[in-house]
Amino acid sequence: MATLWNSSSNLVGKFTQSVRRIVQDVKDEGTATGATKEEVIEINERLRAVRVRMDESYDTAKKALVGLMGKYNGSKSVHNVFQRYNMLKAMIKEKQETVPAFVMRACTILEKTQKSGESVKTTAKLAEEAQDKRERIERLENMTTSQIDAENTQMTNDLYRLLKKYSGLRNLIRQLKTEYTNAKIYPMVVRYSMLKDMIKDIMLHPDYMEVCHEVDA
Repeated sequence: MATLWNSSSNLVGKFTQSVRRIVQDVKDEGTATGATKEEVIEINERLRAVRVRMDESYDTAKKALVGLMGKYNGSKSVHNVFQRYNMLKAMIKEKQETVPAFVMRACTILEKTQKSGESVKTTAKLAEEAQDKRERIERLENMTTSQIDAENTQMTNDLYRLLKKYSGLRNLIRQLKTEYTNAKIYPMVVRYSMLKDMIKDIMLHPDYMEVCHEVDA
């Protein structure tokens, strides 16, 4: 389990660094005066693709923690200490196991070329994606370079804010895993209180409170 977690934790960092690098590259390259329309359109497509993949990982992390809080609140109706203790252990372990899955998926999607996945896509799906891209490019072609530049700036800022929120949730999940592991040396009575405190600490953490009331589209 420790090896799996260390590997997944490294992948989390790798994924986050990849997104940060893309955002920073766009900021550094910008759409400097004199950039062609083709160049700003390429940046727009690059940002859009990263946003789609970032949204998936962010939503997975958010749902994992929101779901944890829902189960914790539901467990309050269980008055048998031993039964609730087992429930708390199970719900925390479940969130730990979520991390490697979504990080692996996110890294694969983000860091491999799209060609690697095209072999498993149906002809209809590829045609749909091609049509969507044509419509996006057509929309951008009907805009001025400065309009696309402004949209790119907004997309960059939005992506950076999303990355910060995602990083906060990622760190909470990692912290939960560490505290859960460290608590294993304590007897049940002490550990029971520690498990409750772990979850309550997340509920009150600013990084969680910032996103827990977001309404999913």
